[in-house]
Amino acid sequence: MRVVFFGTPAIAVPALIAATEVAEVVGVVTQPDRPAGRGLALHAPAIKLEALTRGLDVTQPVKVRDGTLRAWLEERTPDAFVVLAYGRILPRDVLLVPRTFALNLHASLLPRLRGAAPIEWAIVRGDTETGVSLMQMDEGLDTGPVMSRHAIPIGPEETAGELAARIADLAANVVRTDLVRAIRGELSAEPQDPALATLAPPLSREDGRVDFRGSMAMVVNHVRGLAPRPGAYTSLRGKTLRLGLVRTNTEALAGEPGTVHLRGGRPLVTTGDGSIEIVRATPEGKRETRGADLVNGRVLKDGDVLGQDRG
Repeated sequence: MRVVFFGTPAIAVPALIAATEVAEVVGVVTQPDRPAGRGLALHAPAIKLEALTRGLDVTQPVKVRDGTLRAWLEERTPDAFVVLAYGRILPRDVLLVPRTFALNLHASLLPRLRGAAPIEWAIVRGDTETGVSLMQMDEGLDTGPVMSRHAIPIGPEETAGELAARIADLAANVVRTDLVRAIRGELSAEPQDPALATLAPPLSREDGRVDFRGSMAMVVNHVRGLAPRPGAYTSLRGKTLRLGLVRTNTEALAGEPGTVHLRGGRPLVTTGDGSIEIVRATPEGKRETRGADLVNGRVLKDGDVLGQDRG
């Protein structure tokens, strides 16, 4: 069974490894190297690094619609594509290359959370369950029929980074258990119900801004859903304060949402229905530190109001 694997970030690496265990991976498609870091040196995607260590043939097309990628794929006569977090929508002529299917491993229980950031939005929206869906790709955004769904619970304090690691392992297991069955026609493809669809769009910087007018649960979910990247933040006296970890607090506090109260050396902040404790945060231009150290260093003071410059 000949497979071409599409993927880019680290979350896709376990699935690539699993694909090499159950099929002949005849090619790997990933995005081009990108500049990163202070020096903006080019960095290879995690999938490229893994593929090269395994001696796999890699291509990094700048464009996917000019015919070059299709020709490269046709030379490899694949039985199927396996796609996880590649980062681009593939055109119809590319999807028609494999003998059977172009299969996508999507990090949600479709049709819920179609789009680029299903892991982060699952937590931000307070979901208690997510998973991986193995779906047959079409030209839409995660709209194709689903061949299998594999659910896992979301921990009450789990961050997006922690959940992504578990999703990566789950996706690898789905490759091991379902890929061959799908290609053999042993799994039926169930159309998605568009009435049940929700979206998980790419995250912008503005999505990281915390609104303390929401409930305690909403604020906590927001912070852990954007951890570690792109990160939740607020403002403090005109500067950015990144919130690394916050927890709900049972103490009722006065003041408008965003007001800081110091209790036993701990910084508490009022929300729309209660308060949260800042456990870890990063002041602008400094390193992440404990909430208690922000109090001791007088970064946070009693009566401060976070987010006063919100729109």
